[in-house]
Amino acid sequence: MPLVVKLDFIRFLITILTICESALVFGQAHLQRNHTDLIPKKIIQLQIEGPVGPATSDYLVRNLDHAAEKNVLFVLIRIDTPGGLDTSMREIIKKIIASPVPVVSYVAPSGARAASAGTYILYASHIAAMAPATNLGAATPVQLINPGQFGKDKPSRNQEDQKPNVVIDDPMAHKVINDAVAYIRGLAKMRGRNEQWAEQAVREAASIPAEEALQHHVIDLLAVDEADLIRQLDQRKVNVLGHEEVLLTKNVMIEKIDPDWRSELLAIITNPNIAYILMLVGIYGLIFEFTNPGSVGPGTVGAICLLLALFAFQVLPINYAGMALIIFGIALMIAEAFVPNIGILDFGGVASFVLGSIILLDTDAPGFGINLGLVAGIALSSALFFILALGLLVKSKRVPIVSGREALMGESGEVLENFDEIGMVRVHGENWRARSERPLGKHEKVIIYDIDGLILLVKPFQQQKQE
Repeated sequence: MPLVVKLDFIRFLITILTICESALVFGQAHLQRNHTDLIPKKIIQLQIEGPVGPATSDYLVRNLDHAAEKNVLFVLIRIDTPGGLDTSMREIIKKIIASPVPVVSYVAPSGARAASAGTYILYASHIAAMAPATNLGAATPVQLINPGQFGKDKPSRNQEDQKPNVVIDDPMAHKVINDAVAYIRGLAKMRGRNEQWAEQAVREAASIPAEEALQHHVIDLLAVDEADLIRQLDQRKVNVLGHEEVLLTKNVMIEKIDPDWRSELLAIITNPNIAYILMLVGIYGLIFEFTNPGSVGPGTVGAICLLLALFAFQVLPINYAGMALIIFGIALMIAEAFVPNIGILDFGGVASFVLGSIILLDTDAPGFGINLGLVAGIALSSALFFILALGLLVKSKRVPIVSGREALMGESGEVLENFDEIGMVRVHGENWRARSERPLGKHEKVIIYDIDGLILLVKPFQQQKQE
């Protein structure tokens, strides 16, 4: 065979082998990609339902840390909240921003809302989504919503919705508003969302439905349910801590994590009404213990309740002047029991108690107020208790003792017959055996200074007077 033919044949074989190798590599990559798509990926689903408070913050922060450790695809937070405490909201937002796992906030189901604190959390999330017939906004700090704080409208009007901006006369309120505006604009800029509308939500308490929010780039997605949301998230790019990631949401597995016992307990004791009752039960328990030393039960229960209340107050925005007024009011009502028939102490105590209870919580955030009916009921029952029950207890302690050892101590008696050491004496119309250190004569007056079993230890009345 000629050499040229041999070389052509070798080239042909090399070409065939190269094609086969390329096909093999491509096939392996394709199989590997398909195999990867079939591997279930995990999503952790959390929820914000009701007012945002310390319990919500604790639940979200702990589970976002858990998600980072498990290296999940992303965290899905369902939101339905009227707002909440600023401190708890900021703790959640700081954790979302620092999370190495993408956070998708989803306002759902239809009819839900992300008002006030919920708006900030939605803006802070890597992806913001809403279900139809939901809304967000009204992000003005709620303690500033007071007609007396607002002045006249500015002449200029907002170009987007033609709503007048309001001038805030109070300098402190002005500072708080500007701080909130800067905060939410910073979140909007970081996530590439509508900064102008975010400012309106704070300055004008503006709200917007889901469909308009999508049109104005306030949110990223509009999804009917979780399945629709996950489908729309597939192949979507997100920026996480400065790095771009692509979400591959095919064949994902959702792990729903509900609040555990710790979060439930924290939610109960940080409920302002429960914390208020715990504080009063603690104070009353200690009062019972001090008025009846050794009873143990009231003091133990009172101390536990008071410690739980103090823990709750440590994470709630408490006005300490209100707490001082409550304690002062209770002290005045107790004083009325010891100094009855004055009236002014009881009236002042009830007034101080009610005023302190009203201003105890230094916030108007939704879900964090004390029920006025509860305040009125406890104030009235406390006044009646301290005046009647405690007053009767004090009076009973003032009644002279008429029986037993204590009733005989210091009483006087009369000697029935002459005796040198042991004889008979009459005390309270009763005949008792008595012992004396010196002889006593018939009809002589004696004083009882001790009791030895059923024998009275006596001394002459004249000797007692000299001593």
